[in-house]
Amino acid sequence: MTDKIDEQTHLEPHALSTNVRLNWLRAAVLGANDGIVSTAGIVVGVAGATSSSLVIITAGVAGVVAGALSMAAGEYVSVSSQKDSEKALLQKERQELIDFPEEELKELEQIYVKKGLSQSTAELVAKELTERDAFAAHVDAELGINPDDLTNPMHAAVASALSFLSGSIIPIVAIIIVPTPYKIPITFVSVVIALAITGSLSAHAGGAGKLRATLRVVIGGAIAMIVTFGIGRLIGMSGL
Repeated sequence: MTDKIDEQTHLEPHALSTNVRLNWLRAAVLGANDGIVSTAGIVVGVAGATSSSLVIITAGVAGVVAGALSMAAGEYVSVSSQKDSEKALLQKERQELIDFPEEELKELEQIYVKKGLSQSTAELVAKELTERDAFAAHVDAELGINPDDLTNPMHAAVASALSFLSGSIIPIVAIIIVPTPYKIPITFVSVVIALAITGSLSAHAGGAGKLRATLRVVIGGAIAMIVTFGIGRLIGMSGL
């Protein structure tokens, strides 16, 4: 039981709530970033091999659909695993309250002592919370989990797919509406601007330096487009 206290007492529910929101924001930004880079890579690569708008658009749309579905499936599996872990922790806590009620009360007291309360105050708080709802008190103090608000895999999957689609719109629209001679340079510029925005938002969400994070995203995306365009051009020139 002591090991469990040491492992869990550093968790603050409010901090966890904030972290969850930031993680969702980062996931949305990164999903949009993936949509921008992967779709831009496809359309620019195909544009390097052919000037046919139909072929370029078909490849781009296929890439968008495949990417969005892949993102949704990956997020669904990941969040489902997280939810299963949360359920297992809640069940373990529920069982420990049945099997070791006195030990769990002492554990709750020590959590509040380590949070800064005096021993007498911690004992009073732990006792009153336990009398009111022992399970709720423990999962809040120890795990930072709200049993009535567990992560939803379907919501996460939909959000991931939508964020990917939102990013994919930029290179798709650019490659469609721009006249043929300017498709690639205008798409390149629009994607770089979009990546600068997502890079800045990602840095803001993570509390990191904006310039360095933005440069990483922009340079990575630019390299991806240059490489895919080069490959497309080589394939187009080879006549394959």
